[in-house]
Amino acid sequence: MTVRTKITAILFVAAGLFTWSGPGSGAERRPAPEFVGITQWLNSAPLSLASLRGKVVMVNFWTYACYNCVNTIPHVNRLHDAYHNRGLVIVGVHTPEFPFEKSTSNVQAAIGRFGIRYPIAQDNNFATWTAYRNQYWPAQYIVDRGGKIVFSHSGEGDYETIDRTIRNLLETGS
Repeated sequence: MTVRTKITAILFVAAGLFTWSGPGSGAERRPAPEFVGITQWLNSAPLSLASLRGKVVMVNFWTYACYNCVNTIPHVNRLHDAYHNRGLVIVGVHTPEFPFEKSTSNVQAAIGRFGIRYPIAQDNNFATWTAYRNQYWPAQYIVDRGGKIVFSHSGEGDYETIDRTIRNLLETGS
């Protein structure tokens, strides 16, 4: 890690935009909230975190008209392609920033446009967003096999750390 990267990480931590509470960090791990108030499931039948116990899960909050969210989609698609068959489940939680983003047909069009193949939960009333105490688009929460959030990140970037965290959880069986 370069000095610049370390300084950037420190600034993000101080700003509350990046948190790490992975194994061995000494930070408290909290149970991942259940998916609640979902108005529509796309690319999947309804899911629950309870049904995903035993898998590594990445909960990805996004909205299709958010520039920063759109920039992260290729990385999230790559994670799905690389790790889906090894036990990773990505759940995109589409939480609208603007009223027109509540339209299921608009979300479906965006899913097609961006080539998203993982499950998408439409959280039009911010219920799951609130349960996670989320504040930003995009935001990722990585949940271990036991249902605990072990990593969270807001905004673009830090793709290497996200990838490494998922890979380590899949390899260690945690």
